Amino acid sequence: MKTYSAKPGEIDKKWILIDAEGLVLGRLAALIATRLRGKHKPGYTPHVDCGDNVVVINADKVVLTGRKLQNKTYYWHTGHPGGIKRRTADKMLAGKRPTRVLELAVKRMLPKGPLARRQMKNLKIYAGPDHPHAAQKPRVMDVRTLNVKNARRAG
Repeated sequence: MKTYSAKPGEIDKKWILIDAEGLVLGRLAALIATRLRGKHKPGYTPHVDCGDNVVVINADKVVLTGRKLQNKTYYWHTGHPGGIKRRTADKMLAGKRPTRVLELAVKRMLPKGPLARRQMKNLKIYAGPDHPHAAQKPRVMDVRTLNVKNARRAG
C-alpha cells in the first residue's frame, strides 16, 4: 500500500459561498481555515495547495461572544520607536475595513510560510451581500446547520 500524494495538476478546486451574518467569529474562521487548507478532502496533502476557494459575504456582521467586542485588542507596530498601536475589535468592525477582523482570524489559524500566503489568496471577504464571483457559481454552504453553537442565539 503506497501513500497517495496529490499533485498540483490533480487538484479539483471548488468555490464555496458563506454568509457570515450572525455567525461566531472563531468558529467561522476555523471552518474557513480548514477549507482553505483542504483538510476536509480525502486526498489532503500538507505541502500542496489542495483547498477550495472561499467567498465570504456580510463579514461586517460577524459576532464575537462574551465581552470580546470591547476587550479583544489588535496590536501592530509602525516601525518607528514607540510606534506600538492598538485597536479594539468593535472599532475595527466599525472602521474603514471591517473585513480585517475575519481576515486576521483566518490568517492566524493557518501555518506560517509561503503555502499559507498562497492559500490566503483563495479567500475573498466582502463586507456587504454583493460579490463579483457569480460567474464561478459558488456552492452555498450553510454554516448554521453544522452546529448549534456556530450562530449566536438571541437572548
